Amino acid sequence: MKTLLVDLDDTLLDYSGGVDECWTAACQTVAVSAGVDTASLIDAVRKARRWFWDDPERHRRERVDMLGAWSKIVANGFERLGAPNDALAAAAAEDFAARRWEVMRLFPGVVQALGRLREGGVTMALVTNGDKSQQRRKIE
Repeated sequence: MKTLLVDLDDTLLDYSGGVDECWTAACQTVAVSAGVDTASLIDAVRKARRWFWDDPERHRRERVDMLGAWSKIVANGFERLGAPNDALAAAAAEDFAARRWEVMRLFPGVVQALGRLREGGVTMALVTNGDKSQQRRKIE
């Protein structure tokens, strides 16, 4: 018997859609409290995101705790501006996470396609390498 392995993020679920907009909004919520220019914080976080995920070892290690990773990214953004603030970094990460949950959706046709495969007798297994608590919530 053959099994079809199906990935979750950006295969079934539009996980990347709206990321930039969510980061922008999250930065806007904390910039004034931090005493930094909003546009500068958005740019610093954009650069921090690239820096953070470009290191394969850090990517492997940090992807198991996405809220922690996002907090570290924003903290790095604040550091780039010379205004370190771990509390506001954590608040921005939480704001970002909440916004992401609001915009995440299955890609169009996913439910129908999986239903047809199931009706056709195809055995399927969902595979993912993401943060287990985040992935469980997505599945539910």
